[in-house]
Amino acid sequence: MKRKEKTNTKKKESSKKGILITVVLLIVAVSSSFLIFFILQVSLNTSTPIVIVTSPSMTPNINTGDLLFVRGVDPATIRNGTEEDKNGDVIIFDAQGLWWGAPSIPVVHRVINKRDNGGVWEFLTKGDANNYRDGYPAEVWVSQDRIYGVVVGMIPYIGWVKIILTDTGLLIPLIVIVILLIVISMIWDVYKEQQEKKVDSDNTKTEPSELKKDNNKIYNENTDILK
Repeated sequence: MKRKEKTNTKKKESSKKGILITVVLLIVAVSSSFLIFFILQVSLNTSTPIVIVTSPSMTPNINTGDLLFVRGVDPATIRNGTEEDKNGDVIIFDAQGLWWGAPSIPVVHRVINKRDNGGVWEFLTKGDANNYRDGYPAEVWVSQDRIYGVVVGMIPYIGWVKIILTDTGLLIPLIVIVILLIVISMIWDVYKEQQEKKVDSDNTKTEPSELKKDNNKIYNENTDILK
């Protein structure tokens, strides 16, 4: 009996530990992503430290699916270039409303000209693979307050996972499914623990009666022998 009770106690403790570990891992996974993003924001001095390229406008230097690291810098230090030499810095900026058809997501294009407009730096931009500068035929200057930063690093093609999941509409369902599986696993562990408790309770109730039967049997056998 004692050995069985110890085994059941170990099972219960193991089940509780498993549920606790699952909950902790889930919390750590969610909080870690936010923590890492926050650390990147602080260390790279920008609200948008990571960008995934979703168009081929900067090929062959930057391709669709590349993950870019962005650093916030003093606008005056952003390197100027030309359409021909492509030596200007690649910047990330908000283009909404700047020209007709401008995307709602941050644009990743190269600086081909810059100017100081009364203490405010402004930039002309162009995609390396595009035939014309941004906003053509108009001359559209990007103000420094629209710039998130300069590209300082890259991991090729790793962003394709997010692009595929987003384009196919599977990103949110996949996250929901993973969370559901974790929750179901936790519920199942609790259910198993309750079932084990029930079995232990039933065994506890039946064992004394069985023991009594065995004792009666022994008593009767001994009585017969004495007779």
